[in-house]
Amino acid sequence: MATRDHPAAVDADAVVIGAGPAGLWAAFELGLQTLAVHVVDSLPHAGGQCAELYPDKPIYDIPGVPVCTGQELAHHLLQQLQPLQVPLHLGQTVAELHADRTGQGEGWRLHTAQGMTLRCRALVIAAGVGAFVPRPLAVPGLEAWQDQQVFYTDPPPDVWLDRHVVVVGPGEAAVRLALHTAAHGAARVTLLHRTDRFTIDPALDDELQAAIGAARVHLCLGQPVAVLSDPDGRLLALEVATARDERLSLPVDVLLPRLGLHPRLGPIAEWGLAMERKHLVVEPSTLQTSTPGIYAVGDVAHYPGKRKLILCGFHEATLAAWAIAERLRPGQRIPLEYTTTSPRLRALLGADAP
Repeated sequence: MATRDHPAAVDADAVVIGAGPAGLWAAFELGLQTLAVHVVDSLPHAGGQCAELYPDKPIYDIPGVPVCTGQELAHHLLQQLQPLQVPLHLGQTVAELHADRTGQGEGWRLHTAQGMTLRCRALVIAAGVGAFVPRPLAVPGLEAWQDQQVFYTDPPPDVWLDRHVVVVGPGEAAVRLALHTAAHGAARVTLLHRTDRFTIDPALDDELQAAIGAARVHLCLGQPVAVLSDPDGRLLALEVATARDERLSLPVDVLLPRLGLHPRLGPIAEWGLAMERKHLVVEPSTLQTSTPGIYAVGDVAHYPGKRKLILCGFHEATLAAWAIAERLRPGQRIPLEYTTTSPRLRALLGADAP
């Protein structure tokens, strides 16, 4: 893989890719081993698939917890991790992985698409079904204006100031963004969707209807099918097909599609690790992949008898953390300790603090 100049690396004993339940628990168990661990995730918040895909849906199969939502589970895991002060690098997508023999022994150097560099002696991939990336708006040629007039992540306010903004999407992210840009300097805001029904809670729907009634937000019903540009190559308008099979031209200066996120394994699939049906093959007693020093836990891992349950991800993360401790401390005895009785573990967790 081609290299490029990168800033100085952040050094760690272990790096966990993925801040979902399995990744957060791996960080917790590694922290109990007093290993310096950092967590990296492409999402701007922790929780992974739980927090992103079903934050408000109940989960009933967490031992000792009769019921909790995905968001509540993520909150509890972060609360449990907090005493160990594990750095979380959110909004960082790992793009490159290289063998690194310049640090403390043999290890790995990771580079993110956002310019961060991390160096570690062990790597845990807890990527679930992959990094969550925005769903693109399927209009031919639209990609030519990406990050110029088309933005899949929120641009700074000066981008939409005094501009005609078109927000596309059916859910809360699209509606809230339309309301926000309308209240913060956009000349005109149009919310584009196939129907006038949005997958949002009643309170937000009331707010949207009030904004539409006051002409702060304009509603356009239809599906974008083509783009119109000027001779200088600037995006001018979307051609929209309506339910009545009509075509209309919707002027646009700034286009903000918010169609949700979808998972993509991405560069991980190119790292030379043994795979089976887009999953990383691991040794079940250690969760080590085909490459020594790289481990996989949670939904991304595969071995005979694998079950994709959060509970199984916790077990896998625990085994991986112990295997990493044994690998990084060759010849040392790694004692089995219990948080109920171990002064060392209780001190780490602040359990005896006044």
